[in-house]
Amino acid sequence: MALRPSLLIRATARPRLAALALGLVAATGFEPLGLWPIALVAMGGLFVLVSRTGGWREALVLGWLFGFAHFTFANSWIATAFTYQANMPAALGWLAVPLLSLYLAVYPAIACAGVRLIAGDRLAWPLALGFAGSWVVSEWLRGWMFTGFPWDPFGVVLLGGFSRPGIAALAPWLGTYALSGFAVLLSCAGVLLAKDKRFVPLGLAAAIVTAAMLWVPGPGREGTLNFTLVQPDIGQDVLNDAFHYDANFRKTAALTLPRFPDRERVVLWPESGVQDYLEDGYPQRFYDMGDVLGDPVLTRYRIARVIGPRSILLTGATDLVISQGRAVGAYNAVTAVNGKGTIVGSYHKAHLVPYGEYLPMRWLLVPLGAARLVPGDLDFWPGPGPRTLDLGPWGKVGVQLCYEITFSGHVVDRAHRPDYIFNPSNDGWFGAFGPPQHLAQARLRAIEEGLPVLRATTNGISAVIDARGVVRAFAPEHVARRIDGKVPPALPPTLFARLGNWLPLGWALLLLIIAAVASRRTRR
Repeated sequence: MALRPSLLIRATARPRLAALALGLVAATGFEPLGLWPIALVAMGGLFVLVSRTGGWREALVLGWLFGFAHFTFANSWIATAFTYQANMPAALGWLAVPLLSLYLAVYPAIACAGVRLIAGDRLAWPLALGFAGSWVVSEWLRGWMFTGFPWDPFGVVLLGGFSRPGIAALAPWLGTYALSGFAVLLSCAGVLLAKDKRFVPLGLAAAIVTAAMLWVPGPGREGTLNFTLVQPDIGQDVLNDAFHYDANFRKTAALTLPRFPDRERVVLWPESGVQDYLEDGYPQRFYDMGDVLGDPVLTRYRIARVIGPRSILLTGATDLVISQGRAVGAYNAVTAVNGKGTIVGSYHKAHLVPYGEYLPMRWLLVPLGAARLVPGDLDFWPGPGPRTLDLGPWGKVGVQLCYEITFSGHVVDRAHRPDYIFNPSNDGWFGAFGPPQHLAQARLRAIEEGLPVLRATTNGISAVIDARGVVRAFAPEHVARRIDGKVPPALPPTLFARLGNWLPLGWALLLLIIAAVASRRTRR
């Protein structure tokens, strides 16, 4: 949790180089490395650098350098996505990551500059409280500005192993962004205790933090709704190849067949679980383009035969937007199909991936040779946002498609609270670092909302997460597996579930007010 003072002093001799190094090291706290003590130490190092700046402008530069290195390493998995499309050179991915980080680094820069303006430069508790509060605000801004990219909030380093929520168990009372502020405050506290040579309190604090990270809660309650979750392990190279559509369907279907036909169950397939169009009413040529059966009624009947009469299927699919006989757009959808082959509900993804599912400034970028990473010429259109599907005996389900689950405070229709969240995804694009980071953030959503999250992915990591963030079952990457069980029960609405992101913003305001008042008093 802390650095020796002599090391801290030497680290500030070249502050800009130190900021880059600390940003890189802080990113090792994310999965799959999970080196949370090192990440906290690195954040403490940034705190020291900020305290030694000559003003907010210098702090802004150091925060930006920290953020650039931090996000370049943490988001390196994005480059892998470029290897699964043929429209642009794969090497462009290694340019795209630092280019994205040039922008994302703005938010740590805001936090560093903001705390210097509010709490001064003295390496003391007012600066620590202000730094934590500024960091909360900066992550909240990153979560929604320019459509938002909230991937890997710093607080996720406080999440324990699969059976341990860690200090992230505080998320119901803090929210994810304030949990990040708490992680920053822990880092700053370690520095201040070491600076004052208060090694007994420092050791005690380190022991408490470690114990909290290693704490294993007791077994959770059992639910009543049966489920079958399918991870078919379909590679990205064949997922969107029409030649393999039928083989992909058969592979998924073989893992789905009911073992107890008389039991009601919900069946969960991943994003891109069905390549055929399921909705009626499109011109016939669209059903003939790659569809095996060429008829949505037959396709749904085929699904009904697989799942059985007492089951309902939630699967990723694609819906078209038709205007005057031609397709003008598409929705990344989750469709609910019952045991009679009838569509009983659907959800359209709201948070789309720029350059992945749609191409911003298409008029400019297409002539320059840019293309979407997802195959096809049509841009996806955004849906209306969180929605709860009432499936009757199969419960009320909230749906979050793929990386939508990373948007803290935007995953649940609060007026119609679901019983559980379904998060289908296709993480085959994301290399080695993306899938475990994605899973970690889904666990945070479960904890702060008090709702179980069930993730079905094409080739991992699929998981059943209870409302405490504990992973009760999972399918590792690159393994075809079926998980049967009962959906874990929801907890009563948490404080965060009631207040949303007003809660972390309230914590941020409190920290910043205390920091500003205390800083002025110490100057006197």
